[in-house]
Amino acid sequence: MGYNDNIRSCRIIRNTSGMFRIRLYERPDFAGQMMEFSEDNPNLPECGRHREVNSCNVMDGAWVFYEHPNYRGRQHPLERAEYRHFTEWNAMHPNVGSIRRVQNF
Repeated sequence: MGYNDNIRSCRIIRNTSGMFRIRLYERPDFAGQMMEFSEDNPNLPECGRHREVNSCNVMDGAWVFYEHPNYRGRQHPLERAEYRHFTEWNAMHPNVGSIRRVQNF
């Protein structure tokens, strides 16, 4: 569901805990409004006052950020860590339209 049908790289992302929890912040360094999730969200702008995610804390599990709602656009996989600025998950801008948990089957 990216911009084309090419795969440029891949890697294994493991979630050994089976739990999911993430906090999204409107400003860098965990400042501003915070939203916490434990489930997928196909349309992030609808549930908050902002579309920009400038920092986040992945407390449990692994997640994928999508640039646009409904899991479209550029994808950014995030594993358990603190991300103080959107450039730390290799994004060019802080727009996050949807988030999805990475589940191991």
